[in-house]
This record gives sequence, structure tokens and C-alpha cells, in this order.
Amino acid sequence: MKFDAPQFRDETEARRYIEALRWPGGRVCPKCGVIGAEYETKREGRYRCGAKECRKDFTVTTGTVMEATHIKLTVWVMAFYLMASSKKGMSAHQLHRTLDVTYKSAWFLCHRIRLAMANGGLVGPLGGSGQVVEADETYFGRVSNPETRSRTTGQPYKNKKNQRGPANKRAVVALVERGGQARVFHVAEADRVTVEKIVLKNVDPASRLHTDESNLYKRVGAEFASHESVKHTAGEYVRGDVHNNSAENFFSVFKRGMTGTYQHCDEKHLHRYVSEFEFRFNTRTKLGYTDTQRAQRAIEGAEGKRLTYRRTNEVEQQSV
Repeated sequence: MKFDAPQFRDETEARRYIEALRWPGGRVCPKCGVIGAEYETKREGRYRCGAKECRKDFTVTTGTVMEATHIKLTVWVMAFYLMASSKKGMSAHQLHRTLDVTYKSAWFLCHRIRLAMANGGLVGPLGGSGQVVEADETYFGRVSNPETRSRTTGQPYKNKKNQRGPANKRAVVALVERGGQARVFHVAEADRVTVEKIVLKNVDPASRLHTDESNLYKRVGAEFASHESVKHTAGEYVRGDVHNNSAENFFSVFKRGMTGTYQHCDEKHLHRYVSEFEFRFNTRTKLGYTDTQRAQRAIEGAEGKRLTYRRTNEVEQQSV
């Protein structure tokens, strides 16, 4: 996609571009679901449902993350493209400077685009017969309330200077289908109960499960066709086709983006950043996506989702 494309420069073209992505088979009333019964009003881009029981006005942004926006659609389209095409993300400050909007608008814009990128509840498990699914967890950033966090044994973490490992850090669990999709979760505690629940819910039992030597996976591994692991503490990272490198690669890009691009992230927003990196991984070039197609997928994902400024400042629990 060239940056001199009409949808980046003209509001009417931007609206038509989004309409073509949202309504490829004809305009659909977001209020009642009637297709093709609308008619244009005097205001450009605003339609009125022709169904007798409805008669509601709507636009292409109604019922999406863009609803009630005061930001130009050309800016929205450009923001979707920039966030979708930047491998390690694009900060709100960068969007603020690039798109010439206020920082507050850019910050809110980023969060709404991340919501559009969220999978919204994928159907069907990862993997399958003969396929490999890698499971791993990592820890990133200090938790907001360390006094409430504890080890899987129930004993509280002790604060020690320069302490390495998971103590009082935010936990992220990743399931990566080798050569395919990923599902990533920010969890309050990466304990055995939580991790087992995630793995069992999201991985086909006919799959081969690959992990490291963590005790989190030893019991749940028996539920799958096979459970093979590598022992990192002994310097083993690959044994034949047994490895966890796909999950490690995801975490590598995720951490580089979080530390190099975003730098600061409150824990209550971490699940949105996780969704952003998961989206780009699942629409990566290796799977046949271009930057344009990735941005279009994100715009399509904006439908049926709403995010208010107030909600961005509330703690939302991610469903696992």
C-alpha cells in the first residue's frame, strides 16, 4: 500500500474503503441486521435503515471501535496500517507526531486498534493429529500489586535486590502451533492450575505437546498424543524436532517491542499489548499476509467491539 493512496488523503475515499471491508455484500444495518434496505440521508456517509421496525441512522463506524470518533477516517486508516505493519509496534507518541493528533487521542486510538486486533474468541483448538504445539511462559515487568502475588506453593515471593526469575513479575503464557497460529494470555499467576486450564482449552488432544522442563506441564502433558520436552538447564534446546523455539521467538519479538517501542505499560493494559503482538504473529508474512492485508484484517476486526475512554482505565480480566 502506497502512502499516497486515496484512502489516506480523502475522507470520502477513506469511508468507502472501510465500507468495502465491512460490508462487501452490501450495507448492513448495525441496529437490526437488515441488508440493503438503507437509503442515504442529506449528510454524506450517514444512512437510514429502511426497515419499518428500525428506521435508525447509522454510519460505517457505528458498532465498531471507531464509533462516536472525532478523529478523521483518513487518520484511522493510516493508524491501522502503521500499527499493523510495524513488527515491534508503534508507540502513541510516534503516532502523535506522525499523524498530527494530540497525544491523548493517539493513546486512545492505539488501544482501540489493539481491541480490533484481539481475536475475540477463536473457534477450535490449536494443533491436531501429527501437529506440534509449543507451550511456554515468560515473565515481563513488575506486577502492580506484589503483596498479593505468591508462588505456586502458596508461599509469597520475597523481594530481593536484583532477583532474577518470576518473582513479582507479570506472567505471559503462549501456545504456538508450529508453522501456524499462536494464542497468548496475560495471567495473574502462571501456576499449574491456570496453565493446565489454558492448555486443555486451547490445544487439540491429538497434538504433540512440546515444552521445556517446567513442572507446570508434566501432569497436563499426559492428556495429549505425546509430551516431549527439552531441558534448558542442561543446555539442551533442540533434540531432533523437539524444541520450544517458536514460542521463544514470539517472546523475543514481544519483549523487544515492549522494551524498545512501548517502554512503559501498566499491568491492567498488558493483555491489549499481548493481543497486538499475537495478531501480527498470526498474520505474518510467512503465512501469506502483506502489510496491506494485515491492516485490512484489523479494520475488519473493528466490528462489534466498543471501547470507551473510561474502560481503558479500568482493570479488565482476560478470559482464559
